[in-house]
Amino acid sequence: MEHEMSDLVAALALEDGAIFYGKPFGSLEALASGRRGEVVFVTAMTGYQEICTDPSYRGQMVTMTYPLIGNYGIADEDVESRRPWISALIVREWCDEYSNWRGGQNIDDYLRRNGIPGIYDLDTRALTRHLREAGSLRAVIRLYHAGEQPDVAALVAAARRVHSVSDLDVVGEVSTEALAPWETKPAPLASAAKQAHGTKPPRVLLVDTGFKRNIARQLVAHGMEVIVAPHQVDLATVKELAPDGVLLSNGPGDPESVAALIALTKTLIYDERMPVMGICLGHQIIGLAAGAQTGRLLFGHHGANHPVREVRTGRVTVTSQNHNFQVLAETLPSASGFYVSHINLSDNSVEGLAHEELPAFSVQYHPEASPGPEDNQYLFDRFAQIIARERGKSLAAR
Repeated sequence: MEHEMSDLVAALALEDGAIFYGKPFGSLEALASGRRGEVVFVTAMTGYQEICTDPSYRGQMVTMTYPLIGNYGIADEDVESRRPWISALIVREWCDEYSNWRGGQNIDDYLRRNGIPGIYDLDTRALTRHLREAGSLRAVIRLYHAGEQPDVAALVAAARRVHSVSDLDVVGEVSTEALAPWETKPAPLASAAKQAHGTKPPRVLLVDTGFKRNIARQLVAHGMEVIVAPHQVDLATVKELAPDGVLLSNGPGDPESVAALIALTKTLIYDERMPVMGICLGHQIIGLAAGAQTGRLLFGHHGANHPVREVRTGRVTVTSQNHNFQVLAETLPSASGFYVSHINLSDNSVEGLAHEELPAFSVQYHPEASPGPEDNQYLFDRFAQIIARERGKSLAAR
């Protein structure tokens, strides 16, 4: 664009009539034509690169509450998917000169090269407080020349025409299109797993509704062979692959939008009695398969500092989270065999489900972290142990 960034103003208009102003960075071309999406806030102090590349943020403009973003640059090794998915990045200040021996570029260059717009010099504290009270809101961003008066009424009207992520096929946009083995070979099996599996590593089918790469990395680190499947995978394909377990990944949007996967999950849990683990969206899918209902949170959980308590042990961990929907505890049928295994200590929302007898469990948060605390990676140990146990039963029955 011929105009310097200093000559431009970015206006963020929310559907409830609120307007916030800042300066543009990242892709000016994307802003010139207008950018739209839902605005959420993230309370993590670090991890902006992982956040940008988390498919769960598809269709959302992300506001970082930590005031200084980009001080350690961008490292290719830290991306969580094939591309960044956010609609826009909103920050108080970004760093031009980063300090990181692994860093290869600054955040402005990274966003620009991937067609992602950003706003800086915006009062992110005021915006976050507004979203905390009003909830996640649809919005548009437009560019103006300094001194030019934006048509506020037209901007707000445009924000009200933005489609909610609940109305979009965001899972279809982020999911892989074909079955493929994960690129990394499994780590050596522990002795217990060897006894149950022989020399063959257990195979896990990772159903991709927008998975983060660290989920696959964690499965591999626990000695598992990983095959990534599109979200439309059917029962015949699952049976042909003969996995020892299925992991339902995180992802964006309304869980009710993937009806076929909900039906498949119900069959895998109750009819096939296959070990199944769910993370984030995968947790919600398991809840729906069990007969529960889901609902939307006011402003969602987005950050790396959410305290969660395991109900039966009382164990409390700090978790990384990114979701807008929740399983409604009061709708979970007792006949399903599932119980609420974890709760959020901030709002008592459901953070986990587990079956009393069948090898199925789920968590609403992100045990793989990236970003966030690694306190909950033990859950991949639990999944590996369940697979080994069920595999041992199958071998003993032959």
